[in-house]
Amino acid sequence: MRHSSLCPSSRPFLAGSHLPSGVGLLAFLGLLLGSVPADATVAEQRARLPPPAECEDPIAGIWRAHHFIATYGTWYIRTLEIHREAEGQPRLTGLVWADYWYGTAKDENPPECRPGAGYHAVIRMPAEGSFRDGEVVFGGTSWSLERLVCGSGSHGYNPDRFTGRIDPALQEFQSVNNDGGTAVNEPAVFRRIKCFDAPAPVPSVAVAPPPPFSSTRQGSCHCSVGVPRPRGWLGAVLVPLGGAAARRRARRRWS
Repeated sequence: MRHSSLCPSSRPFLAGSHLPSGVGLLAFLGLLLGSVPADATVAEQRARLPPPAECEDPIAGIWRAHHFIATYGTWYIRTLEIHREAEGQPRLTGLVWADYWYGTAKDENPPECRPGAGYHAVIRMPAEGSFRDGEVVFGGTSWSLERLVCGSGSHGYNPDRFTGRIDPALQEFQSVNNDGGTAVNEPAVFRRIKCFDAPAPVPSVAVAPPPPFSSTRQGSCHCSVGVPRPRGWLGAVLVPLGGAAARRRARRRWS
């Protein structure tokens, strides 16, 4: 997951899959001294998420996590688009999206992008995984930079790989991410926020029927006349001729 890294020039120490030993030592000492803020609690992460969606399939749907990694001063909104490869089968396919930016613990939303400061990017990852007995494994197989919102620099990324157990009552799973780089059992709470099997919306536009045609009575039959009768001198000539022709046809049928 980590921009192990999408590494903007403003944070060169994040390049590669491992932090330099000096940075790691400083982070360790900071934790001991209490100067590095702790990652958000499960309750705080839940409070940032949209309401849960209960779907027919226990795993298919859109899942989201929104959390802060204090060690690197980085916010993430991760979205999993999970599909079953075949109905009832354990194999999963889909996408992982990582929308992330640098900031403080208060920057729950991306701060304003300013020239020479800040970094914000969106990563797209084709993904696959499995779902068996409530356990989900889902991760990216490759990655691409979908959008660089703010900042600059060379780019690299380790595809995220999440594992966890679904809680059907909450429509959530508490995951850990292992990306083969700096993310080692990194926690995040995912909640399902949308179903793929939701019913189609009911049309809201009422279509009124066309106005009825005028009717005339011919014998015992009510017939709709869709062509208006000619008026004026043309009607005075054509209507009597039409009536006479109809009477002649009727006499021939019954003679």
